[in-house]
Parts: sequence; structure tokens; C-alpha cells
Amino acid sequence: MSLHIRPSRDQDVAALTAIYAHHVLHGTGTFETEPPTEADMAARRADVLGKGLPYLVAEDEAGALLGFAYCNWFKPRPAYRYSAEDSIYLADTARGRGVGTQLLTALTDAAQAAGVRKLIAVIGDSANAGSIGVHRKQGFSHVGVLKDCGWKFGQWRDVVLMDKVLGEGSGTAPE
Repeated sequence: MSLHIRPSRDQDVAALTAIYAHHVLHGTGTFETEPPTEADMAARRADVLGKGLPYLVAEDEAGALLGFAYCNWFKPRPAYRYSAEDSIYLADTARGRGVGTQLLTALTDAAQAAGVRKLIAVIGDSANAGSIGVHRKQGFSHVGVLKDCGWKFGQWRDVVLMDKVLGEGSGTAPE
């Protein structure tokens, strides 16, 4: 499969919204319960890009979007400005094809270039083996589990925390 990863564009918003809506309605990787509108997704994307952070898409040879990945500051307070949380969502047809691995690799590189020193995965549901596996494969370490902190689809859901040091990490003071 030929795959192209590139920065997202305004015209991608409809596809981003559709991919994410599937996860909201059918998955536990996000704890949202109502799909956001295209306007909501456009505003979220603009927020990420406005902070100088990456928002990437993966497309196949025909130009169809197979997934997207972005990172945003882990917390809004200034002391967290070198730590970002990653998010990756794939079209249902792209699962198990290596798209997530390639997106996470590109996102990690772009986040480091943006000055991020720590990338944090906040993974919905301990049963989310795909996301946990792709992060582990990319060198993320297991940090912990927040047990039973989300309620979705009639069950309590855990949150798995993983992280990865980027560049010099905490070995040097930031510029």
C-alpha cells in the first residue's frame, strides 16, 4: 500500500470529522459521546495549528484520507509547554495496515521539531490493544492506568498513560 503523510489542509476537515465520528460512536479510544460538527473539528484543528503544533493526515494513492494525527499541549499552564498529548484516529478500513505506526512516527518527528520534549499518550480503554501496541512499538513507556475513570457504552473504562522522551528530553534546559 502506498501511503503519503502530509500536513492537514482545510479541505480535509470533512474527512477528519467522518473518521472521528466513527470513533466517537463506535469506539472507546475517545471518551466523547457526541460527534463534533465539521465546524467544531475545524476550530480544534485551527487551535492546534495556531500553537505551532503538527496536525497530519495519511492518504492513499487515490488521495483518500486513511487517518489523522496531531498533538496538543498536555495541559494549558505554561510549565507544561514542552509536553504534548498525541492523538491518532484511523478510518475503520485502515486499521491493521501500518497506517497508525507511520502517522505516529511522522507526528513524533514533527512534534520534536516544534520543540516538544515529552509526548504523552492518554489512551482510552485498557482493551485498546491497537493504540497501546502502536505506541509501545514506537518506544513509548507504560506510565500507569487510571482505573474506571470514564463511562462509555454502559461500562467503566480505564485510561492508559504512556510517554516518550523526544530529543534531549529533560537532559537540558529548554531554550
